[in-house]
Amino acid sequence: MHENKAPRPPAPNDIRLRRVLDGALAAPHWPEGFVMRVFEHRDAPALHALLEEVFDDGTDGPLDEWWPRIAGDAEFDPALCFLAVDGKGLLAAAALCWASGFVKDLAVHPESRRQGIGEALMRHVFLTFRERGAAHVDLKTNTVKNAAAFRLYERLGMIPFGWEG
Repeated sequence: MHENKAPRPPAPNDIRLRRVLDGALAAPHWPEGFVMRVFEHRDAPALHALLEEVFDDGTDGPLDEWWPRIAGDAEFDPALCFLAVDGKGLLAAAALCWASGFVKDLAVHPESRRQGIGEALMRHVFLTFRERGAAHVDLKTNTVKNAAAFRLYERLGMIPFGWEG
């Protein structure tokens, strides 16, 4: 059974943000030494490890529980999971998006931060969803725990939006 993708009621300092995809959208600028590619099923262990590294609450379980839950979700489309890899082919960052135009996870490895990779991934997400006919892209973040990410999203033109949808 497909679970409802509406964000859960907010925890303290959680906020839902929206970027309307009208007007000009800037193209992503990839930092030197990094390239973007779409997810392949063999990337699941590396993506799981990145999410475990980046998020305090991890991925809600070990790989053998997490991956079937993600891959089996009706909102999952491998073409909407964007990976930034370094020159050695190592996963530096990822944007895992649901087909409904929701950024489920944006994760940048601590060693790859402050280089513009998260911004490039988000700009790629915006362009991809606009090409697919979406009017907007949403995500949920926490203004305190993820203050740097919140500032990035504000810079990218994302604004607070109601939880109801």
